[in-house]
Amino acid sequence: MRIGARFCALALGLAFAVAIAGCASPPKADIDAARAAVEKAAAAQAGQYAPESLKAAQDALAALDAELKVQEGKWFGSYEKTAALAAEAKSSGEKAAAEAVTAKEKADAAAAAEKAAAESREQARKEAVRVGGKIKPPTKTRDVKPVYPEAAKSSKVQGVVIIEAVIGADGKVADAKILRSVAQLDEAALAAVRQWEFSPTLLNGKPVPVVMTVTVNFKLQ
Repeated sequence: MRIGARFCALALGLAFAVAIAGCASPPKADIDAARAAVEKAAAAQAGQYAPESLKAAQDALAALDAELKVQEGKWFGSYEKTAALAAEAKSSGEKAAAEAVTAKEKADAAAAAEKAAAESREQARKEAVRVGGKIKPPTKTRDVKPVYPEAAKSSKVQGVVIIEAVIGADGKVADAKILRSVAQLDEAALAAVRQWEFSPTLLNGKPVPVVMTVTVNFKLQ
């Protein structure tokens, strides 16, 4: 009877151990989903558009892989932490992918806007007539004074920056480029001129873009 009882107890113990081992298996679906999410983020160019989020997702995936190795070395694995890490890696991957998509859309829109602006400037320059003779200089209706760069002030740099400006048919500065440079003052001069506005120039009763030369004087007090 004692031998039979011991045998039964041993059999039950083995059956229980097998049952535990069978239940304690890696959450494969969760792990696969985590890997897929991080791979999707990388494919969505998160490395370029959301690098910090992608790194966080990759770190979470690395932590998941490390935990899997720990559990593989055990006789009976426990995968509750693995499931949690898989969920975190999946969430981080999805976040990185979403941020990458949004950032790329913004970058593409900005690039498209810049391209359109460049084409508009080029078209205005092609159509512009040069001021002179019957084409009178337009009257400035909005003046913006240049901001004297502190570095130029400290270095006692002063002078006149000469700029060729294309005034659009709407009276706004469509394009501007330096004709005579004062290195430390050029950007400040351009920034001011680009904000100037003029009364539209009429040719045969219609507003037309014009090209004219303007000067910006920087003089220390």
